[in-house]
Amino acid sequence: MSDKDPKVSTIEQFFGAYAAGDVEGMAGALAADIAWTIPGHHPLAGTKHGIAEVRAFFDELGKAGFQAEPIFFGSNDEYVVDIHRGWSTKGTGGVDTIWALVWHFNAEGKVDRVINLSGDQHQMDAYVWANFSLAPLPRRLAA
Repeated sequence: MSDKDPKVSTIEQFFGAYAAGDVEGMAGALAADIAWTIPGHHPLAGTKHGIAEVRAFFDELGKAGFQAEPIFFGSNDEYVVDIHRGWSTKGTGGVDTIWALVWHFNAEGKVDRVINLSGDQHQMDAYVWANFSLAPLPRRLAA
């Protein structure tokens, strides 16, 4: 019999799907009303609302060759915290830092909120600005 929290297993499966580029597998862990917050002062920062926005964010990370290697998981009744190494394999400048993610689970066992915390936010900001551009005006302002 396993003592592993099923929420931790869900996050491990999410990371496995991420490593395989399986966006559908990643989305399977998420609630339809997911709110995923990315810190920083760069074009990819901010809170992504809903699976479509989260998927679009991860599509962009995929273009940069982002990888993640889990280091630690902790959990309680509602939350999982993971610590992982995250790095890029493409682009100018590169990112290689430690991340902490706070995953909140709803009553249905789906992730409905994630907050990313960066070990080196300045490095991530510089990397994104060097490798991702904003859409030109007026398209950038279109809703």
